[in-house]
Amino acid sequence: MAQFSAAPGSPAISTYEDDSATGDPSLPLGYSERLYNEDLAPLRHQTWGAYNIFAFWMSDVHSVGGYVFAGSLFALGLTSWQVLIALLVGITIVNVLCNLIARPSQQNGVPYPVACRATFGVLGANIPAVIRGLIAVAWYGIQTYLASSALVIVVLKFVPQLLPYADVHHHGFMGLSTLGWAGFMLLWVLQALVFWHGMETIKKFIDFAGPAVYVVMFILAGYMVYRAGWRNIGINLGGVKYHGMEVVPVMITATSLVVSYFSGPMLNFGDFSRYGKSFRSVQRGNFWGLPVNFLAFSLVTVVTTAATLPVFGQLITDPVETVGRIDYPTAVILGALTFTIATIGINIVANFVSPAFDFSNVAPRLISWRAGGMLAAVASIFITPWNLFNNPAVIHYTLDVLGSFIGPLYGVLIVDYYLVKRQKIVLDDLYTVSRTGSYWYRNGVNYRAVAALLPAALIAVVCVMVPTLDGLANFSWFIGAALGALFYRVLAR
Repeated sequence: MAQFSAAPGSPAISTYEDDSATGDPSLPLGYSERLYNEDLAPLRHQTWGAYNIFAFWMSDVHSVGGYVFAGSLFALGLTSWQVLIALLVGITIVNVLCNLIARPSQQNGVPYPVACRATFGVLGANIPAVIRGLIAVAWYGIQTYLASSALVIVVLKFVPQLLPYADVHHHGFMGLSTLGWAGFMLLWVLQALVFWHGMETIKKFIDFAGPAVYVVMFILAGYMVYRAGWRNIGINLGGVKYHGMEVVPVMITATSLVVSYFSGPMLNFGDFSRYGKSFRSVQRGNFWGLPVNFLAFSLVTVVTTAATLPVFGQLITDPVETVGRIDYPTAVILGALTFTIATIGINIVANFVSPAFDFSNVAPRLISWRAGGMLAAVASIFITPWNLFNNPAVIHYTLDVLGSFIGPLYGVLIVDYYLVKRQKIVLDDLYTVSRTGSYWYRNGVNYRAVAALLPAALIAVVCVMVPTLDGLANFSWFIGAALGALFYRVLAR
C-alpha cells in the first residue's frame, strides 16, 4: 500500500481508492476514520534539516525559564567546573534519549500519539496522548502568564500611569488584574496566530527566535561584564558548600534535574523528528542543539547572573528583571521583546504543538490539528494559570502527578520499539481498526503496556509526594522510566 502524507494545515493528496468500510473518498483504502485525518497521516515529504532541529532546541532552551533554571544550578554550592560537568552529563543523557525516541517517528513520518499506537494499541494510544496533552495545557497557560507578567512590568516602567490597572483588588477579574488580562490575552493571540499558520510558519519562527535570543544574550552579558568589571564577577554564585566526595550526590542531583527539565519535550520529540529528512539530520541537530547549545547558553547565563551582584547589589536570576534595571530605554524594550519572543517560541514548540496532535488523535474526524491546538489554548485560559502558579500546593500536586507519568511512558515506549518490535513497525496497521491489524490487541488496547505504566507511575508519584522520600523526588523520572521499562519487558514476554 502506498504511503499517504500531508503536513498539518495542507490539502490532502491521495492516490488511494475510496475507503470500502466508510465510503469516505478522503480516507486511504483500509484506514479507519477513527484513527486518521490529514494531519496525523504519515509524511511523504520530510524536509527539516539539522539546522531546523538545532533551532527547535534553541527555542526550547532560550527562554526565561531556561535562564532561571541554568542559573539556579550554579547556586547549588558547587564550583563552576563541577556544575558544568553536571550540566554537560545531563544534557548528553537528554541527547541520547532524544535520539532513541526520535527514530520511530522519523522513520515512519508520524507524530508522537500515532507512534504510541504501536505500543499501547490503536485506541489505547489515547492514554499517553491525553496525559502528555494535559501536561502541555497546564504549562502552556503558566508560560503564557509568566511571559505576560514580564511584559506588564516593562509596560509599567514606561507608562506608570497604568499602575492602578495592575492592582487586582481594584481592577481585576478571576484573580488577575485588568492590565494582567491585557498582557495575557495579547500573548495568547500572538501565539495562536503563529500556530494557526501551520508547521511551516512555526519552523520559520523558531529558526529566527533561537538565534535572536543568543544575540541579545551576548550583548546583555557583554554589557553586564563591562559594568561590573571582569575581576568583580564570581562564578560560584552560591558559595562552595561541598568538598571531597560529598559533591558527588549533589552533582548527580544536578544531572537528574537537567533530564527532568527536558522530559516533556523529550517524550513527544517525535512530533518534530517526523519532519527530519533523515535520521542523521536529526542526530546532528540534537548534538548541536543540546550539548553544544545548552553549554554555551549556560555559560552566558551564569556570567550575566553573576554580574548582577556587583552591578545591582543583589543576585538576579530573572533576565527580564535584569534588563528592566538597565538605564537605556531602547535596551530595555529590545531585551524585553526578545525574551518575550523566546518564551513564545518555547511555548509553541513544547506546549502548543504537542496537545494539537494529542487531542486530534482522540477524535481525528472531529478534531483537526488546528482544532486540537486551539482547544488546548482555550483550556489554558479556563484553568486560570495565574492562580495555579501562585498556589504552590496546587501546582505541586497537579504538575508533579502528571509529570510522574512521563518517565514510565518513555520507558515503556523505548522497550517496546527496540526490544519487542525490534524497530519494525507496520505503518498501515497504525491506521486500521481491523482485528487482523498488528496493533489492534484486545479492544484496541495493549493492556500489558497499561499494566506496566500504572504501577511505575504510582511509585514515581509516591517518590514526589511523600515527604520522607523527598530525596528521591529529583530522580522520579529515572525511577519511573526504569520501572516502566522493567515491568513492560517482563509482561511483554
